[in-house]
Amino acid sequence: ETGHNVFSNEDGTESELFQHYIAGLLKYTPALMPFFAPSVNSYRRIAPEISAPTSLNWGYDNRTVGIRIPQSGPAARRVENRYPGADANPYLAVAATLAAGLLGMREKLQPKPAYKGNAYEEPVDLPRSLLEALNLMNDCKPVKDLFGEQFCRAYHSVKMTEYEAFQEVISSWEREYLLLSV
Repeated sequence: ETGHNVFSNEDGTESELFQHYIAGLLKYTPALMPFFAPSVNSYRRIAPEISAPTSLNWGYDNRTVGIRIPQSGPAARRVENRYPGADANPYLAVAATLAAGLLGMREKLQPKPAYKGNAYEEPVDLPRSLLEALNLMNDCKPVKDLFGEQFCRAYHSVKMTEYEAFQEVISSWEREYLLLSV
């Protein structure tokens, strides 16, 4: 209403809402990965040094973390979610990002300290497959409450159908290394 950035206090410092928003993203990203990484192939990019974030970290102007705070003045303070891939539906990715931030604000969560350095040196702590991500989403009541049980059930069903179809295909790697080498 006032045009004031809710992520900044009047004196230009970071607001509590800013901290809660970041913490919500860190807490709920694993359960929201089906929106950020919606295909079986999406999870191939979750590997160190491929330019996609691999761990649940945030930092200032750090391109190795998933939640990046770009350098800016207080009026332009913002949060960049680097978890969604190019294959994500932008509407669902934005909705999931806002949902995670909102949950962090509602729960008044506090984030861990900002990461300094190369976050690719940290262990991968994101889901490593669509199946793992779907299970996390399915078990996350706050996410299902925000998106609606019916929508989550339908989305889960569609993605499980895709996952099961993928599982039935023998890849060229399997043919080369498992079938022809035995």
